[in-house]
Amino acid sequence: MRQPLKEHAKDFPIRALPFYDPLGELLSTLRPTRREFAQSAVAAGIAAALPASFLSSCTVSSNAARTANSAASPVSPSSQFSTSSFISFPQNFFWGASTSSYQIEGAWKDDGKGESIWDRFAHTPGKIKNGDTGDVACDSYHRMSEDVALIRAMNLNSYRFSISWPRIQPTGTGAANAKGFDFYSRLVDTLLEARVRPFVTLYHWDLPQALEDVGGWPNRDTASRFADYVEIVAQALGDRVSDWMLFNEPAAFTYHGYLEGILAPGHQSVLDFLRASHTVNRAQGAGFRALKAARPSARVGTAFSMSACEPASNSEEDRQAAERAHAITNLWFLEPALNGRYPEALAFFPETAMGIKSGDLEKMRAPLDFIGINLYYRTIASVASGFERLAHPQQWLFPVKMVGGPGPKTDIGWEICPQALYDMVMRITRDFNRPQIEITESGCAYNDAPDANGVIYDTRRIEYHRQYLQALARAMADGADVRGYHAWTLLDNFEWAEGFRQRFGLAYVDFKTQKRTIKESGRWYAKVAAENRVTPV
Repeated sequence: MRQPLKEHAKDFPIRALPFYDPLGELLSTLRPTRREFAQSAVAAGIAAALPASFLSSCTVSSNAARTANSAASPVSPSSQFSTSSFISFPQNFFWGASTSSYQIEGAWKDDGKGESIWDRFAHTPGKIKNGDTGDVACDSYHRMSEDVALIRAMNLNSYRFSISWPRIQPTGTGAANAKGFDFYSRLVDTLLEARVRPFVTLYHWDLPQALEDVGGWPNRDTASRFADYVEIVAQALGDRVSDWMLFNEPAAFTYHGYLEGILAPGHQSVLDFLRASHTVNRAQGAGFRALKAARPSARVGTAFSMSACEPASNSEEDRQAAERAHAITNLWFLEPALNGRYPEALAFFPETAMGIKSGDLEKMRAPLDFIGINLYYRTIASVASGFERLAHPQQWLFPVKMVGGPGPKTDIGWEICPQALYDMVMRITRDFNRPQIEITESGCAYNDAPDANGVIYDTRRIEYHRQYLQALARAMADGADVRGYHAWTLLDNFEWAEGFRQRFGLAYVDFKTQKRTIKESGRWYAKVAAENRVTPV
């Protein structure tokens, strides 16, 4: 799950129990479909598009798609929308859910796992709400079979999970930890037996603390350590895993971890952010080459945090600010991979401060096989005033004010804006010559509790996913090559600095007992996946 930029914050603000009976009952009523499992996606098409009365929760229509690069390859729009009573998706579309290692696994010191920056950060007083930690989280390290049963109960054919680097290399270097690999090997085998694609993220924010102690991501050497780690994992699991993501949301973990300090490792340094950005871009290129060398047929991408950036007004200054916001929010790690250059996001380019050396730009190149998009909300951008630039020194480098939109909000305070997903998918489609796209995260925090009968009526989550899927279908009808949609998240978990107070899951978790209960949204999503279609509102 992503974290909003700081400017959004004011607008948003042990293994013990046996497997439980309700899920067994669900497994008998929500049988997985028998369609053949495909190791790789096929060309996406759309069988039926949206009705003309498509509804968006945004109160202001987006301008982001209109600002796409005019030199990009054109995409032919659909001539008109179907008036059918449902929206169908391509036959081999991937229906999935996403998780991450630190947020669900627990077992933070089990079987030789090393300390991660999140283990250290979460144990630092005052960093996480309510003093929560991921020491146990959802105990998924010990309850893996229960989680796969949830996936089957929801009829999903793709499961996006991440590998904990310090579980594989406790200090970030050296030989692999066999017991750590055993867990992920069993998970992959269990998913394949269930006809579910293992969709693996290699880095979802839990850097080995030992590497942070010698400089972390601002240290150039971390790029080489990452490539070594990627090669070890690819050699061990690449015979069964074909689809990989190098990073999850590099913009989020560099910005919030090294500039704003609200995520691990908690630094507040413009210099650390700039150097971390460049190391991660170099690591993305090095990791891509390492994975392809070990497994040439692997399908490799990165999950980027994205947000459609709209100007606050029609002024030329705000339009330029929106383009600058788009560059830093959406392109800062994508443009280096695909084109070997940094986008024009900053007021001036601090080449020396970033530590750029001869040959680095070419080594950043990573011709990704697909682009993963994590999208939750849109961003409203305006030019920063002189006073704001004085009050916030980093705005001399990045002179843009960004806030969330004014539309309806989720319980965490993020705007619901399905139009933003359409706009972002279409802009990436136009600007990068119609690449393969996977929606690797989209979801909402609604903190509905079980009623007296134990049922979780989270109808707002159903409507959120329904509307975002409608927007995605419209983008596909207009030419976007989208291969799958992954809801964030499979089950309620440790939500970073929010601790356990925000619930994004399709399944409810009682963190005292670790009992999992599929919410009504999970039942709805199971029906969508089984039928491969969404019924409009």
